[in-house]
Amino acid sequence: MHERAPDDTDATRRPVRRRFPGLPSQIAYARRFVARQLAASPELTTATLLTSELATNAITHSASGMATGKFEVCVQVAPGWARVEVRDLGSLTEKPEPQNRNPYDTAEHGRGLDLVEALSSKWGTERRGDGMGRKVWFELVWERGGDPAADTH
Repeated sequence: MHERAPDDTDATRRPVRRRFPGLPSQIAYARRFVARQLAASPELTTATLLTSELATNAITHSASGMATGKFEVCVQVAPGWARVEVRDLGSLTEKPEPQNRNPYDTAEHGRGLDLVEALSSKWGTERRGDGMGRKVWFELVWERGGDPAADTH
């Protein structure tokens, strides 16, 4: 994959955000939200898979999965590039990191961030600016043409 972010000449759309209750049933809605934003992208399948992984982590490993918890998905798109952030309510004990599992390991869990690391152009985690948790994000890059950002102009 390519490593490029949009520059000032790109037709970057404003980020689109949506909040979801911190329930397992909401992961499908988060995927659909991202799919609508990246409908014309060749990376649609990858984006929805990685969104599912990050949303699952948000409700499994953070306060977002508590009774009144929420998580937020933010999508930014430019020609040949997209960034998806999943913002959760944080955890005092865990920092999201890939497990780097052996491919022959048969455990059912623990590969989400390995997938994010393997399939994204870039990814990371950081504390939210409002101090209310963290955001885990990934970026995808593809050859220009058939871009969701181009369809809006």
